[in-house]
Amino acid sequence: MEKYKRYYGLVIFIVAIVLLLGVAYLLVGPKYQEVKSLDSEIETLTASLDQKKVLRDNVEKKKKKLKDSLINSQKRIYSPIDSGLENDTLFFTLYNDVIEMLHANSVKIKSIDYTYNPTSDIFVQLGKDVYFVCDVNMQIVSNYVNLGKFVQDLYQYPYYIRINNIDTKPYQKDKKILISDISLRLYAHTSPDEITDDAPAIDGAQTALPQ
Repeated sequence: MEKYKRYYGLVIFIVAIVLLLGVAYLLVGPKYQEVKSLDSEIETLTASLDQKKVLRDNVEKKKKKLKDSLINSQKRIYSPIDSGLENDTLFFTLYNDVIEMLHANSVKIKSIDYTYNPTSDIFVQLGKDVYFVCDVNMQIVSNYVNLGKFVQDLYQYPYYIRINNIDTKPYQKDKKILISDISLRLYAHTSPDEITDDAPAIDGAQTALPQ
């Protein structure tokens, strides 16, 4: 027994070290796992943030492209005289001009309705705080000549009005009379501050009949 007594203290020391390491693992282990979990979460959030930055940059590029496309067109987007106007007020000036063009060319309106800010429009998608957009859907009655004159007036109108669609067919009882379903898209700036003398409508404004 005497020869083992000299190892007794060493064994006690080793056991104490093992116990201390065990206690340290129990205390530090959960914290270590928490730190690893936080690191993983930070990596995920960083990747998500980078992705959102890329998406934001893409949107900003599209906005810039949209603004740049306004420079070289012969058409301008209507801008109100006063700021803070409601959509109905912005819409009224353009709508009233369209009605005047119809009346001036002896085109009768059978029905009419409106759709504000159609979600498919690029101006609505990228600049809904800057632009107000409205689709005017009408069924009109005319002859060939007066319908052509109305379309020509739309083409010569100084502000950008897009012909979304026009579907024309002769009236069954009188082939000289046309019944036309026509959809026009009207554009306006929401504030007079948003327009300058060199800020016309979107490049390639399709004011002619769609193909």
